[in-house]
Amino acid sequence: MTTLYDVLVRPLVTEKSNYQSSRLKQYSFVVTEEATRIMVKDAIETLFDVNVARVNIINAPAKRGRRAKSRRLLVRRPSFKKAIVTLAEGSKPLEIFEGVQ
Repeated sequence: MTTLYDVLVRPLVTEKSNYQSSRLKQYSFVVTEEATRIMVKDAIETLFDVNVARVNIINAPAKRGRRAKSRRLLVRRPSFKKAIVTLAEGSKPLEIFEGVQ
């Protein structure tokens, strides 16, 4: 069983997540494979002292490719679990994403 501090692996910073955080108050995190919506909600509310309205969980599949000569499959990037957290109205923005442009 993972603790509250082990649920969040790292913030996910992409162009799409930057748009979501600035306009929609949604923040993306890479979470552990055992994480559930309730575990993510509790971790965000405890660590950042905000109110969470929704949590969406996405299982991103591994990116696969083929070798040129033998045409065998190889995994280029492993799979991961992503959580998109929507903050409630009136909540302050997360300071972890403040300097991201």
